[in-house]
Amino acid sequence: MTPPSDQRLDASGNRSDPQFPGPRAGAHAGVRLHRPVFLDLMRIQMPVGALTSIGHRISGVVLAASVPIAVCLLGLSLRDEAGFAQVTTLFTRLAVKAAVVLVVWALAHHVLGGVRHLLTDVDVGSPLRVARRTAWFVNLVGVAVALLAAGVLW
Repeated sequence: MTPPSDQRLDASGNRSDPQFPGPRAGAHAGVRLHRPVFLDLMRIQMPVGALTSIGHRISGVVLAASVPIAVCLLGLSLRDEAGFAQVTTLFTRLAVKAAVVLVVWALAHHVLGGVRHLLTDVDVGSPLRVARRTAWFVNLVGVAVALLAAGVLW
C-alpha cells in the first residue's frame, strides 16, 4: 500500500503530514494537539496527596537547612554561660520564634509524611480513599503541631 500523495514516510517509516510537522506527525497525522500557551499554576487544583508530597519535599529542605544552624546554636549555648545567654536572648526575637515554628512544622510533617510513605510501600493505606485520608491527616496534624509550638513560644 502506498501512502497518499500528501503524506510521506519519514526515516523511521512513520507517516508524516506536511501540514503537521514534527512530533505531531505519524500516528497523530491530521489531528491538532492543543497545547497550553500559559499554564496558570494557581488555577490548578492539586489533589491532597500531591500537596502532601510537595510539603514533604519542602519540609525536607527546611530540615536540611536548619540542622547546621541548630548545631551552631547548640554549640554556642554549651560553650559557656555568656553563650547560653546569647542564645536565650536570640530566641526572644519574633523572627527566630517564627523560624522555630517553621522547623517544628517541617519536622512533624516530614516524620508523618515519611511514615505514611513507608506504610504505602508495604500496601497499608494504598487504596485511594485511605490515601486521601492519611494525606489530610499528615497535613492537619503537621499544622496542629506547629500551632502548639507557636502557643508554647508565645
